[in-house]
Amino acid sequence: MKTFTAVLGAACLALAGSLATAAEKPTDPQIAHIAYSAGVIDVEAAKLALSKTSNPEVKAFAELMRKDHEAVNGMALDLVKKLGVTPEDNATSQALAKAAEEKRAELGKLDGAAFDKAYIENEVAYHRQVDDALETLLIPSAQNAELKSLLETGLKLFQGHEQHAEHVAAELK
Repeated sequence: MKTFTAVLGAACLALAGSLATAAEKPTDPQIAHIAYSAGVIDVEAAKLALSKTSNPEVKAFAELMRKDHEAVNGMALDLVKKLGVTPEDNATSQALAKAAEEKRAELGKLDGAAFDKAYIENEVAYHRQVDDALETLLIPSAQNAELKSLLETGLKLFQGHEQHAEHVAAELK
């Protein structure tokens, strides 16, 4: 478990680095792609958790993540269509996708309580990183007022997710 925690910590540091450095000041199309990618990543993690966990609290959390992130991504897609913007793939989105794929592979090897604990710890760390990126990079960089507003709404929701994940993590100890 110590090895897994070290790997989890390294993955979170890599994620933080990719969010902070891959796009010094991203454009609105890049921000849209980053935000959408981050949501898809959490939906996929939630689906994995729903397929593996039997813990009612973890299952309820994962279902909420799936539902909320799909809803926010739907709003994001509606907004980019309305604005006529094409989300632009970028180094940050690619780094997020790569880190998420590696994390899903690691989590996929775990079962039972070990999976539940690792999944929830990852959710706490992931939401901290995404919340920080929204606050310090994405929201300040957004030029379009509607995009900025959607990101601010997402931040409030995702801060609640972080707190919820912390609560579930405390229950699993």
